[in-house]
Amino acid sequence: MGWMADETGLEKCAANYVPLTPLSSLKRAAQVFPERLALVHGTTRLSYRAYYERCSRLASALKQRGVAPGDVVATLLPNVPEAAEAHFGVPACGGVLNAINIRLDVATVAYIFEHGEAKVVLVDSAFVSLAEAVVAEMSGTPPQIIEVAAPEFGHPASGRHPTYEQLIEEGAPDFEWIMPEDEWESIALNYTSGTTGKPKGVVYHHRGAYLNAMGQVLSWRMTLHPVYLTIVPLFHCNGWCHTWMMPMVGGTIVCCRDITAKNIFDAIADEGVTHFGGAPIVLNTLVNAPEAERRGFEHVVEVFTAGAPPAPATLAKIEPMGFHVTQVYGLTEVYGPATECLWDTTRWNDLEGTERAAIKARQGVPMPFMDDITVMDEKMEQIPMDGAADGEIMIRGNAVMKGYLKNPEATKEAFAGGYFHSGDIAVQHPDSYVQITDRAKDIIISGGENISSVEVEGVLMHHPAVSLAAVVAKPDEKWGEVPCAFIELLDGQSADEAEIIAFARKELAGFKTPKKVVFGELPKTSTGKIQKFALREAAKNF
Repeated sequence: MGWMADETGLEKCAANYVPLTPLSSLKRAAQVFPERLALVHGTTRLSYRAYYERCSRLASALKQRGVAPGDVVATLLPNVPEAAEAHFGVPACGGVLNAINIRLDVATVAYIFEHGEAKVVLVDSAFVSLAEAVVAEMSGTPPQIIEVAAPEFGHPASGRHPTYEQLIEEGAPDFEWIMPEDEWESIALNYTSGTTGKPKGVVYHHRGAYLNAMGQVLSWRMTLHPVYLTIVPLFHCNGWCHTWMMPMVGGTIVCCRDITAKNIFDAIADEGVTHFGGAPIVLNTLVNAPEAERRGFEHVVEVFTAGAPPAPATLAKIEPMGFHVTQVYGLTEVYGPATECLWDTTRWNDLEGTERAAIKARQGVPMPFMDDITVMDEKMEQIPMDGAADGEIMIRGNAVMKGYLKNPEATKEAFAGGYFHSGDIAVQHPDSYVQITDRAKDIIISGGENISSVEVEGVLMHHPAVSLAAVVAKPDEKWGEVPCAFIELLDGQSADEAEIIAFARKELAGFKTPKKVVFGELPKTSTGKIQKFALREAAKNF
């Protein structure tokens, strides 16, 4: 359909078709905005000309070290300029970027290294000991460690590995980037939080990364030369694709290594930050900051927030401070944000207080690059849009992952019926706005990090005194949610809260460790299934 009667000579060619890729944005920016400020971190201030040159050197050096098209290059980096450079330099040599969560434990990182088959890993000096422990545990071929020193921030090079700056010096500044021949080629590999067992490798393509980055420019109402603060970790959905977005509008990326209220206020006041994304905990941090850590500013800062919806009280306090908050929603599998609570000025401008916050807490409507995002029942039929009937959020569009690496069964299941099955339960309002009511897999969202209750329960069940363990989300003023463990002990055994928490901490990353432990018989159905809904209600009282 859509073909003309005579299409003679109307084929694709080099003049009329170029595969979409976010790599093109930095190449253009280096030409159009060569002297504009591209990256800021402490005393580091890079122009677009210098940014492009360093990415070119990185690509060249990686190629010289044997990274071939399709090979994986991993990172263990906080939000530093080198992490931004990797987003262009790695795919510019044909590689696939695997930005790994720096908060993960040794066993999980080892699994990711082996599953993704990383050839090289760029490691911040603060996490070199983690990388070394991972390499020691691996059974397969480990990646070569390249150390990213940060002496200005108290993390000098260890001296045990080649440094990133040495690597950069090996590369050619005029290296010709290896652009994708097909926009379906892979650009990034991101691992889920392992909510159903081992983490799954989510593969992104160049087309989706480009369209997500370009589409968010519209959703965020961006004009030329925004100043963006990296609060969303660049290892989380590639920083929601915002690093790929900034060159499109000649923006400046201000790297924030340590997320504190003082650092955020300083960046806004000193660098003129206009945009940032983050979990509601970031808003709480700003609202509750002591006066000594605050700085005044005259402009409005646009904020994308995702995760648990911000509390009405937080929204009521944050917006008069100069922040305009938009709730967004997405998952690793859809490159980060995919919906937005687009504000309808004709209906909602006069709303205040809890009424305004209730609207702002909705997950909203599809962003421009998505084809369809809706809520369906178990038969994959549209639920009534009445704000009461619930179903599962289903997503279809160009910014949905290629699939799960080396896991065709899970990929097929996730795409059944022609939509990505989010696993999130929601209602849909008459105006089509989606609003999450529960999480089908009992995921706990703590400070923007997803925690699998199944994973935590599995660890707790190894304690010699534990008969049964169930973990649910407990509301927390600072983190939004934290894990709360309900423990049923074996007859004749004893344990206390401190002992259980210490036991869990040995096996889990700190943010996954239960913050509250409650002992007693667990409520069960007639078939023996633990009634988690009852535990979630109980957790609200602790």
